[in-house]
Amino acid sequence: MFDKKITFDSFIRGCISALILILLYVLFKSIKGALLPFFIAWLLAYMLYPLVSFFQYKCRLKSRTVSIFVSIAVVIGVLTGLLVLTIPSLSKECAIFVQIAEKFITQEAEMAQTPGTVPYIISDYLNDMDLQQYVNGEAFTNTLKETLPEVWDLFLGTANVVMSIFTLFIILLYMFFILLDYETFSEGWVNLVPFKHRQMVSTLVSDVEKGMNSYFRGQATVAFFVGVLFCIGFSIIDFPLAILLGVIIGILNLVPYMQLIAFIPTILLALIKSASTGENFWYILGMALVVFAVVQIIQDAILTPRIMGKITGLNPAVILLSLSVWGSLLGILGMIIALPFTTLLLSYYRRYIELNERKQKVKAWREGKKNS
Repeated sequence: MFDKKITFDSFIRGCISALILILLYVLFKSIKGALLPFFIAWLLAYMLYPLVSFFQYKCRLKSRTVSIFVSIAVVIGVLTGLLVLTIPSLSKECAIFVQIAEKFITQEAEMAQTPGTVPYIISDYLNDMDLQQYVNGEAFTNTLKETLPEVWDLFLGTANVVMSIFTLFIILLYMFFILLDYETFSEGWVNLVPFKHRQMVSTLVSDVEKGMNSYFRGQATVAFFVGVLFCIGFSIIDFPLAILLGVIIGILNLVPYMQLIAFIPTILLALIKSASTGENFWYILGMALVVFAVVQIIQDAILTPRIMGKITGLNPAVILLSLSVWGSLLGILGMIIALPFTTLLLSYYRRYIELNERKQKVKAWREGKKNS
C-alpha cells in the first residue's frame, strides 16, 4: 500500500492539492449562507421532479412551466388537505392545553402531586414586586433604558421575518428554474468534467445519488410511521397535545436521535397535566416514557430493519460521531447528509483497501512465480 516512493514532485503536488482543498473549504464556509437556499431548492426540485415528469409526459402537458405549476398546486393541495383533516383535533387539543395552562397559572388546580413549587415562586415574586417604582423618577429612566434594547430586538425580529420571506421566495425561484431545465442540469454537468476523470466522477455522483435516494426515502418512511405511533400512543394515555407532539417527534426522527429533544416538552406537558388533574406527576411522565420505549423498540426491531435494511450498517457510536462532525462543518444540512455521506466514504475506503490488497497479492504471486 505504501510501496510507491514519494518524490519531491509528488510531495509538492500533494501539498498544493491539500492547500486547494483547504481554500475551497474556507470559501464554502464563507458563502454557505448564500449556497444553502440553492441546495434546499435543488433538494426540493429533486423530490418534485417525478411529479413534474408525470404531468408532462404521462398526462401530456406539453409545457414544462404548466407542469411545474400544476405539480406545486397538487403538493399545496395535499398539504392543505392534511391540515384540514388535522387542524380540528389540534385545535381541540390546544384549547384543552390552554385551559390546563390557565389553571396551572392561577393555581386553581391541586398542586400537591406536582414536584417543586415553581408556580408559587413565580407568584410570590410577582406579588413582592413594587411595580410603582418603575414609573417614578430615575427608575423610569432606567426602565426606559432597559426597554429600548428590547424594542430594538423586536425590530430586528421583524427584519428577520422579512428576510425569511425573501429567502423563501428565492428558494422557490431557484426551484422553478432548476425544474425548468432539470434534464440539462442532471445529465449535462458531466461534460464540464475533463474526459480522463469523467467516468470516475460520473460513477461517484451516481453512487452518491443512489445512496442519498435510498437513505432519505427509507428514513422518511420510518419517520412517518414513528410519528403515527407516537400520535396513537400519546392519545391512548390522554397526553396533552398528543397529535402535535407526535408529529414533531416524527419530523425530528428524520435525523437519528434528534427525537430525544422531545423529552423537554414531554416533561413540561406532564408537569402541567399533573397540576390540572391532580394526578401523580411521576405516573404521567412514566406513561409517556413507556410510549417512548415501546415506539423505540418497534422502530429498532421492526421498522428500521425492514424498511432501511442495511443501508448504513453503522455502529451507534459512529452515527453520533458522524452527526457531530458533519453538523459542526455544515450545520443542520450537515446533520441531514451525515449518514449517507459517511456510509459512502466508508464504502469507498473499503474498496480502496480491498483494491490494494488484491494488488499486493498479485504482486506477491508474480514474485513467487518469478523466483520459482
